[in-house]
Amino acid sequence: MRRMLQLRRNATNLLAQSLAVAATAFGLFWLAWIVWTTLRMGLHALTPALFTQMTPPPGEGGGMLNAFFGSALISLLGIAMGAPIGVLAGTFLAEYAQTPWSARIGAIIRFVNDILLSAPSIVLGLFVYTLVVAPSGHFSALAGAIALGFIVLPVVVRMTDEMLRLVPAQMREAALSLGVPQSKVVLQVLYRASLPGIVTGILLALARISGETAPLLFTALNNQYWSADINAPMANVPVVIFQFAMSPYEQWHALAWAGALVLTLFVLGVSLVARVFVARGHFTHD
Repeated sequence: MRRMLQLRRNATNLLAQSLAVAATAFGLFWLAWIVWTTLRMGLHALTPALFTQMTPPPGEGGGMLNAFFGSALISLLGIAMGAPIGVLAGTFLAEYAQTPWSARIGAIIRFVNDILLSAPSIVLGLFVYTLVVAPSGHFSALAGAIALGFIVLPVVVRMTDEMLRLVPAQMREAALSLGVPQSKVVLQVLYRASLPGIVTGILLALARISGETAPLLFTALNNQYWSADINAPMANVPVVIFQFAMSPYEQWHALAWAGALVLTLFVLGVSLVARVFVARGHFTHD
């Protein structure tokens, strides 16, 4: 009887492992196919002109210099808006939401943060359109940055909260026993210990917003020309890829694939840098 039970458990374990391996292989197959297709279609269009010329008129060759600049500016503005608020909110949840009234506020913040974390980006873009674009009467890079900031915010809040909670309680107790105010404990002890994890969260948020298209369609829209005015429509890579891919022009199709390749490589690079920060954080704690 015991032997039959053991055989059944082994068979169940083997079946579960086989299904897990099959699911992993299924996901990796499609990922490899997408990456290979992007490389195959975009590599031949990856020329110096892509980074030195503006987006062309219909049917002509050109580059995506203004789109790269616009994406960088809008993404950095979104990080600048969402990351500081996210770090402060995560710090409140981890360190200050201890008393009954603050715990209730913390529960509300976590609930709202979970909603933002799972909300479709197009809904956030529509919200910012109603809040900023419609009253002002025009699209703008600033509105796009606000929409991306809403996407950055919940990621940074969750990561900061988790990283601060991973700091050993002995570090807090040692600092407080020396009479150090809690604000200095947070700034000089906890932030230093959890800095790799917080930076990782910000980098992952940057990787996520760099390819968002739907929010920018409702906010920043596009601009064929060079523009550094954040209060006006601004070119950006995701929207340019979308418009060029939907066009009937082969030159635009090639530029769309090249832009997709550059965007893929950027996200991959940011993800690798985030992994380096995570590894450095583990090494420091050890």
